[in-house]
Amino acid sequence: MPHLESFAALVAKDAKITISRPREDLMDGVDYGPLNALIGEWRSDQGMDVSPAYPSGADQSPYQETLLFEPAGQVENAEEQLLSVLRYHQVVMRNSNGKVFHNETGYWMWDPASDLVMQSLTIPRGVCLIAGGKASTTSDGITTITVHAALEDTEWQIVQSPFMQKKARTLSFDHTVTRDGDRLLYHETTWLEIYGQRFEHTDKNTLVQA
Repeated sequence: MPHLESFAALVAKDAKITISRPREDLMDGVDYGPLNALIGEWRSDQGMDVSPAYPSGADQSPYQETLLFEPAGQVENAEEQLLSVLRYHQVVMRNSNGKVFHNETGYWMWDPASDLVMQSLTIPRGVCLIAGGKASTTSDGITTITVHAALEDTEWQIVQSPFMQKKARTLSFDHTVTRDGDRLLYHETTWLEIYGQRFEHTDKNTLVQA
């Protein structure tokens, strides 16, 4: 089973992993690469959720949220892959009544060897997924991360309970996160099969550090 190890232990274990000079982007000896842009606690009350309404149409729900990203060290897979890992927790409440309607936990992972970025997430509706993609950083320091998963994708897949498969099937998931100065922006598009139709469920928000 994958386990977290300190960077020092990994250096001792594999002489190929070295640091030639101090790095400003290291945290506790771990290089989180583009995931550095996410670390911290973020908040906003400017979110907008567009979700399916029964029996047809859409509901628009303004929301507030807290989004926490914490360093979780490194994981070694099969003696070959070394991942830098953040764990995260997202809690979303409707502005209209303060009730939580989305509670998500998961991990962001970065593979420095391939520059691959991954997001794994679970929501308490009987749905989880693993999405993969890339990150880029502009010359003025704006970092953008984009990941994708789909039900029919052979690599980046979605798993859901029998009930959700029948009643509210998730077909695909696309997530873009951008760190621009002191702001964190994201946009999610989740295609659903629900109420006898396909629906483009979207969430977007702009957050600032708490």
